[in-house]
Amino acid sequence: MIKYYDTSVANLKIRTATEKDTSVILEFIKGLAEYENMSDEVVATKEILHDSLFIKKQAEVIIAEYKDETIGFALFFHNFSTFLGKANLYLEDLFVKPEARGLGAGKALLTCLAKIAVERDCGRLDWLCLDWNKSSIDLYLKLGAKPLSEWTVFRVEGQALQDLANKL
Repeated sequence: MIKYYDTSVANLKIRTATEKDTSVILEFIKGLAEYENMSDEVVATKEILHDSLFIKKQAEVIIAEYKDETIGFALFFHNFSTFLGKANLYLEDLFVKPEARGLGAGKALLTCLAKIAVERDCGRLDWLCLDWNKSSIDLYLKLGAKPLSEWTVFRVEGQALQDLANKL
C-alpha cells in the first residue's frame, strides 16, 4: 500500500516506493553515482534491487514527485544504537534530478525521513556526505544537522570481506 506524505512545496508530494518503481530507483542510483564520480562502482541491477527492497525488505525508498513527475528519491534503512537502546534511521542515498534541484525536493525528502524517524520512535537520523559536496553540506547545516568530526568511517569489501569471513 502506498503511503503519501504532505510537503510544504506546491505540487510536490512524497510517497513510498512500490515494485513498479524499481527501474526509476536504479536510474536515480546511477544518477547519484554519476554526480559523485563513482559510476564505475554501480553493480546493482533491477533484479538485485527488486529482491533487496521488495522481497528481503533490506531497505526502504521514498519517492519525490513534482507535478506527477518522479524527480527524486531517498533510500534508507534501520540501524541500532546500543547507547540509546533503540533503532535509528540511516539514509543511504538521496538524489534529486539536476533539472529539479532548487524546488525544495531534497529538503522535503529529508523532512519526510525525519517524520518517519519520529513516527517510528527512532533516536536519530544519520547519513554520510562527501566532504566536497558543499551545496548538500550547506543544506544539512541549515536543517540542523551536525557533522561528526570525531568519527572515522571504515569499510571491508570484496576480497577483504571474504578473507575476513574466512578467519572465523
